[in-house]
Amino acid sequence: MKKTLIYLFGFLAVPFFFTTYAFAHTPLCSCYDNGDGTITCEGGFSDGSSAAGVSMTVQDKDGKAVTEGRMTEDSEFTFKKPEGDYTVVFDAGPGHVVEVPGSEITE
Repeated sequence: MKKTLIYLFGFLAVPFFFTTYAFAHTPLCSCYDNGDGTITCEGGFSDGSSAAGVSMTVQDKDGKAVTEGRMTEDSEFTFKKPEGDYTVVFDAGPGHVVEVPGSEITE
């Protein structure tokens, strides 16, 4: 009987520990051209969490940082549009990085 209870507990406990993955939040970042020489990016997480304070980097085609900053309290980051190819990097830590190529940013 004791052995059966241990197996039953183990069987019921394992799914409980895996449900935490269902509540994980995925980073989201979207950027658009303001039409005035600036770009604005809006960020957040799939669970509705704010991205305030998340590190933002604009890199040139060689990966060199052109602009660095952080998301505002409103989860926004605005920067002057660089010349040439660039990528915007939303970096909320390991496993929470989003890269937006400049070629995909439109008005």
